[in-house]
Amino acid sequence: MAGRDPHESGRVATTLELFFDLVFVVAFSVAGVQVAHALAEGHFFVATAGFVFSTFAAIWAWINFSWFASAFDTDDWFFRVTTLFQMIGVAVVALGIPAVFASLEEREHLDNRVLVFGYVIMRVAMSIQWIRAALASERYRGVCLTYAAAICVAQIGWVTIAIIDLPFLPAALASLILFFVELSGPVIAENSKSGPTPWHAHHIAERYGLLTIITLGEGIVGTTAALQAVVGVEGWTVETAVLGLTGMTIPFAMWWIYFVVPTGEALHLRRRKCFAWGYGHIIIFMATAAVGAGLHVAALYIEHEAHVGAGVVAATVAVPLGIFCIGILAIYDYLLDFDPLTVVLGGGALVFLAGSVILASAGVSIVVALVVAAGAPLFILVVDEAGGGARRDVALERLAARADPAEEALQ
Repeated sequence: MAGRDPHESGRVATTLELFFDLVFVVAFSVAGVQVAHALAEGHFFVATAGFVFSTFAAIWAWINFSWFASAFDTDDWFFRVTTLFQMIGVAVVALGIPAVFASLEEREHLDNRVLVFGYVIMRVAMSIQWIRAALASERYRGVCLTYAAAICVAQIGWVTIAIIDLPFLPAALASLILFFVELSGPVIAENSKSGPTPWHAHHIAERYGLLTIITLGEGIVGTTAALQAVVGVEGWTVETAVLGLTGMTIPFAMWWIYFVVPTGEALHLRRRKCFAWGYGHIIIFMATAAVGAGLHVAALYIEHEAHVGAGVVAATVAVPLGIFCIGILAIYDYLLDFDPLTVVLGGGALVFLAGSVILASAGVSIVVALVVAAGAPLFILVVDEAGGGARRDVALERLAARADPAEEALQ
């Protein structure tokens, strides 16, 4: 574990990393079902707070593992066994998600004991990996020990909250503080004297892309649930076909616009921008999973099992889809510099999304409203395909021309 070559040719995700990603499908699926039912009942605070709390635990653990593996993956037996423990932790987190939502309904206390137990399993295994890297690499010993220390401090806090069983508001405040501690750890470590770690730009870009694809699977699940609902109520109709096509088009278009920028090359040229890019994906991942949950809400509405209006149902898809679209545009502009076309793309997407909510509120079929919402990512990809490729090539050439030599020295 002396540290991998950040310029290693042909570096790609390992089969273990791919297997690791699949476990997160369970956590996202459980959270998606819980938030869909909460939204369908009109419990918006419960849906938002529960979804953010539960998905943050899974996403943050995934992020830490991926950046560590990018820098120190040995793929030996010890690395594989500790990865197994982290996968077990993800499963335990998934088991604890329903209790979090149930306790938020009561607003008396936050029942996060099972979720915290699973999270601690993941994080303790991760701290062991960092300590192992510190023992093996004198060059990166300081940064690795800083990572391990930050993880341990945060886990002590999480366990304390779970054991004390605080009332809801104090527990929420303490959780926010610990979120800050978790997010601060990598920043402090990577900017220490022995940092940063030798992560591989193209590899980490691929890893984030793979989790995005995994998360988009929730959209497919939501679409399937919506189709089952329509078929069960109305049978196979033209509307059913339109809904199915729309439900598949939304995640497909999201996939398309996510991968329009060669992120690996941009990160390689601008390694200093890794934190905003990496942390910004927490919101991207959450929004992606929430789109699938919104499609599930649409299914419940069609089955007459939702207690909210059609406008709210449309918003459960439009809001996270809007966050995804604007978030992607913002992240890409951050990496490649501002492009005025982004304003057009973002504004056009928001028009489609606002239109879907307005139409649904006015009594138009929810299926029609979803078709209009699908126009948001479609608008972005169509306009981008018309001229975005050339603009990106120019932006990358500009970045390469003025690349800071210090970027290469960050290793």
